[in-house]
Amino acid sequence: MSPLKVVHVGLGPIGLAIAEAVAGSTSVVSVAAVDPLLSGRDLGELLGGPATGVTVTAELDEALAGRQTDVALHCTGSQLARVEDQLHALIGRGLSVVSTCEELSWPWFHHPDEAQRLDTAAKAAGVRLLGTGVNPGFVMDLLPVVLSGVAARVDSVVVHRVVDASTRRLPLQAKVGAGSSEAEFRERAARGALGHMGLVESVAMIAAGLGWGVDEIHQALDPVLADAPIRGAAIAVEAGQVRGLHQVATGSIGGQRKITLDLVMALGAESPGDTVVLEGVPPLEARVAGGIHGDIATVAAVVKALPRIGRVRPGLLSVLDLPAAAARSESEI
Repeated sequence: MSPLKVVHVGLGPIGLAIAEAVAGSTSVVSVAAVDPLLSGRDLGELLGGPATGVTVTAELDEALAGRQTDVALHCTGSQLARVEDQLHALIGRGLSVVSTCEELSWPWFHHPDEAQRLDTAAKAAGVRLLGTGVNPGFVMDLLPVVLSGVAARVDSVVVHRVVDASTRRLPLQAKVGAGSSEAEFRERAARGALGHMGLVESVAMIAAGLGWGVDEIHQALDPVLADAPIRGAAIAVEAGQVRGLHQVATGSIGGQRKITLDLVMALGAESPGDTVVLEGVPPLEARVAGGIHGDIATVAAVVKALPRIGRVRPGLLSVLDLPAAAARSESEI
């Protein structure tokens, strides 16, 4: 089979990491790239290697001109309202899209109008649109749904994820509010300027995966304060300042809490790891000690989705629609 030809849209840290993974594959090839901040640069040189002849452009039409392209790898934003026009532009050019937009992972509950528009457009164009990553996309949604496949009955779902942000990239440390005062944290949280995106989408995905008609989803966000100075890879935090966040999203049916997603991302977070607890018959608990690495897993989730989206119907998809992924050799996806 001929390699899938992809255009990269957005070359921030994750977008570049995805491009690097594609560069090591024999079944996918990068043919174009779009990022206004890097316009004119060669993609290969941006990845620290030799020039490839793929020049980053500022505009999509310029990137696609004269090139056959199959799939867009979209990494520009977390909020669906801010990227919907970009997605329609890609769909309108006959491209399937795999995106890291967190709110696209399960938009039907909180963004039904946008979901309907995108689904209609993708079906009309005969292409697929998927939002995926590690969280949302795996740890706190797909993993508990898959685990439920060996339970006779599930009564409730609790997922705990603890991430030590001290060694993570600067954008994540900034996203969790590291280095700010408690007052600054709460002000920014109130206007949606920090916090983990996609937790409420994960609640809705679990509910759908288990066939539950969840009717209420709530979210709370609080700072985690430093007792002593602590330094991350990019940010130094003094005692009393914020070193991260504690975010909880819950889903209820008829006033009864059925789903609880508990997330801590902080510099120096104690006992990092991912734990899924299903109460039911039998009760089940699974833990990944140390936790699943967010950046590595996000890149893998996006790249491994490429050969699988073509096996399912056109339209707006979620990871629940795809066949299971598996690890393969470095040169394959």
